Amino acid sequence: MNTFISNVVNEVIKNHENYANLVFVLPSQRACIFLKEELIAKLPKSSFLPKIISIENYIQELADLNLIDNTQLLFEFYDVYKEFFPKENRESFEAFSQWATIALHDFNEIDSYLINSNAIFSSLKDIKQLDKWFQNQKPSQLAINYLNFFGSLDVLYNALSEKLKSNKYGYQGLIYKEATNNLEFYIQTNLNKHIFYVGFNALNKAEEYIFQEMLNNNIATVYWDANETFFHKSNEAGVFLRKYKNEWNYYKSNPFLWTQTIEKNNQKTHIIGAPKNITQIKYVGELLSKFDNFNKTALVLADENLLTLTLNSLPNKVKNINITMGYPLNDIPLANLFEKLFKLYLNQQKFNKESEEQFYYKDVLNLLNDPFLNKFEDELLQVLIEKIKNENSIFLSANALKKYISTEEQDKLQLLFSLFIIPTNVNLIIEQCIYLINKLKTFVEGVEKEYLYRFYAVFQQLKTLNLKYQHISDLKTLIHFFNQLLKNEKLSFQGEPLQGLQLMGMLETRVLDFETVIITSVNEGILPAGKNEFSFMPFDVKKHFKLPTYQEKDAIFSYHFQRLLQRAKNVYLIYNTETDGYGAGEKSRFLTKLEIQNPNIIKSIISPKIQSSKEVVFQVEKTPEVLQKLKEVFSKGISPSALATYIYNPISFYEQKILGIKEQDEVEETIAMNTMGSVIHDVLEALYKPYINVFLTKEHIVNMEKQTNGLLGRFFQKHYLNGNIQTGKNKLIFEVCKNHIQRFLKQELQLLKNHQLKIKALEESLTTELIVEGINFPIKIKGIVDRIDELDGVIRIIDYKTGKVEAKNLKLTNFSVIAEDYKYTKALQVMLYSYMYSKNLTNKNINLQSGIISFKNLNSGFLKMNFSENSRGKDYEVTLERINEFMVEVNQLFIEILNPEIPFTENKNLPF
Repeated sequence: MNTFISNVVNEVIKNHENYANLVFVLPSQRACIFLKEELIAKLPKSSFLPKIISIENYIQELADLNLIDNTQLLFEFYDVYKEFFPKENRESFEAFSQWATIALHDFNEIDSYLINSNAIFSSLKDIKQLDKWFQNQKPSQLAINYLNFFGSLDVLYNALSEKLKSNKYGYQGLIYKEATNNLEFYIQTNLNKHIFYVGFNALNKAEEYIFQEMLNNNIATVYWDANETFFHKSNEAGVFLRKYKNEWNYYKSNPFLWTQTIEKNNQKTHIIGAPKNITQIKYVGELLSKFDNFNKTALVLADENLLTLTLNSLPNKVKNINITMGYPLNDIPLANLFEKLFKLYLNQQKFNKESEEQFYYKDVLNLLNDPFLNKFEDELLQVLIEKIKNENSIFLSANALKKYISTEEQDKLQLLFSLFIIPTNVNLIIEQCIYLINKLKTFVEGVEKEYLYRFYAVFQQLKTLNLKYQHISDLKTLIHFFNQLLKNEKLSFQGEPLQGLQLMGMLETRVLDFETVIITSVNEGILPAGKNEFSFMPFDVKKHFKLPTYQEKDAIFSYHFQRLLQRAKNVYLIYNTETDGYGAGEKSRFLTKLEIQNPNIIKSIISPKIQSSKEVVFQVEKTPEVLQKLKEVFSKGISPSALATYIYNPISFYEQKILGIKEQDEVEETIAMNTMGSVIHDVLEALYKPYINVFLTKEHIVNMEKQTNGLLGRFFQKHYLNGNIQTGKNKLIFEVCKNHIQRFLKQELQLLKNHQLKIKALEESLTTELIVEGINFPIKIKGIVDRIDELDGVIRIIDYKTGKVEAKNLKLTNFSVIAEDYKYTKALQVMLYSYMYSKNLTNKNINLQSGIISFKNLNSGFLKMNFSENSRGKDYEVTLERINEFMVEVNQLFIEILNPEIPFTENKNLPF
């Protein structure tokens, strides 16, 4: 393949003999590696290799300044800011960092384009003064502060520049500016050398000045990577090249290298639309799996956020891969550990628990469940988690956690317990994080050690900077700054840059050529990026001072896009067919232009393959072991609620009764419905217990009303361990329970005006055995009835429900439906209580009723079993004949459950 780099090397070798005095300057470090490889292959073995350097390092040499790290630059900037603003008007480091990064970006552009800072900041202030904020005769203090901020930018800019230069440091723009100042000296000391600027396109003003001066002094040559289409006025990709060719004095008498015609007759271009990012990347994986050789293949991610997804989607046959992009630190699993740790500390402050040294239980559980912490003593951590859930503590201290385990076990978890001691000094918190990383490194292997090292470097940098500058003074600022670092810092990949698949970002493709090019996310807003401006400078100010706007940035990406495709033989351009819902995100205009220019482009729309599969109903066969367990369950005693579970879902019955699986305990921060029910049941039992076998009077009920509050508090303490019922939702639930009981007692008072009521039993345990034909062992039925009373000679079997029950749930004329529909399980329950109660009676000739009192439907009173066949009829008597009819159906249910031929089958139509 005849690449741009090979063309340049051939030309240089043809025109020069002394290679030691040659210097190659390229846009990126990656391009330097490819050029070096080409030179090694083509230069005589006895010759010295020319100097090869990236533009970034080359400019630093010219300026004699070192590039400052972005994090350190922010700290230095805040130092300067503090010098010019008195303490009372000074923002915190956290607030400062949010606008300082934008200001530094503007400073960088001002220097790179050699703009007079005083002129541009003066114009900016004047424009802000014309804003509507200042149209009133007397602007507000906020408006004045806003204007003063823009007035101070020039002062801050000059002070920061001087401070950095005095320490031999600079941000990129400042280095460019100083390089132009030192250029005359550099030219005089390098007259014996010849410099080749290779593959550049959009130059800032400083680069333009440097290139032109070097060309005018005949010690440089510039090779532009272009073809004749870039010089058509309609092509935005050639905006910069046309400008340099037409405006630079050097090119008025010298040729413009390198303009050439590239034949594209053999190029196969595919434009593929795919819904969503996942489909794009999965398609790329399928595409690569068809390739035999990846050495001249580039996979370009226009949206670099898809790196993680891409790495997980590459086919196994891709053995060698070179990744130019870094892996964002906030995507690394280890970031979650520190996020959980900082949230633990932050919420302690939020809930004002510092003095008690207590932490919110959710934060504690999140930390204990972290996979990195579970790499050591994971069993002990799980024991702690279970204890926390059982004790139902909303706030926990380290001492409380230690009580859950033995002294020997506490020693094993010293590292964990050290995390629950928050140092008062921010530097000590950073030290604590470094200590945690050092302890974890012995428990991890492979890439996880690399993760730890990268985070170790981040915390060491924070420690060094804060010891020097002392800008991070509180936990909130530390967390904010740490999160900013994670977004900007990346874990670099190491690989062989000249072999295998090249996985790249768009800017890394500069100067390089590939036979096969795959580009993903070729959508508006990504390629090109659109109008996202990260600047304090309005568009018109930028245009006036010739600073780059989104228009220039679009032209840059247009050049990169067209240049990358110009020599490729196979091109696959993939875009997301799904818009973002606001009309944006459509196919890139770059693709539309290609389609117009080349009618032979192969276009297609793809979609994921949907595999149809038959829905399989889950079944469990009744093996001899299962049948033996069933026999034990039914011999020991089966409850109405267990039968209701079977009707709801046989698999749930199997899990609970055969496998013994229970729902995992959770910390009950808000009172659950079952807790609320238990409390109401216990309160009513305690209120009525002194009056068993006594005819109730008005005085009895009045006395009960007086005891309600105290009993509610007592039983909430019993069922809601360590819970707070004084505030929030729990206070409301407490009041709801109180309201339920008070309304119930008022109903009882109304009942006593015209009726006689005697409590016969409370929370009565009922049991009975029965023989079912076809089952070779006696079945035991058991249950606890909430209340049995006698109203005017009628025995009532009553079950309390805190949920809503309606009369229609207890109207039953045909008992055959009771085992088929879950809505009749309330009727099943009270009828089974009636059966058990009647079996224990010597006198069978009693008037019996059974039903439910629903606290969410108290206005309906006692909801009775109704056997009337008329829609509005009433027939409440539970006779022995009806009980026997009912038990015929229950016996059939027993036979079904114990039948070895009928498996437990999952109910696919669950009501809830």
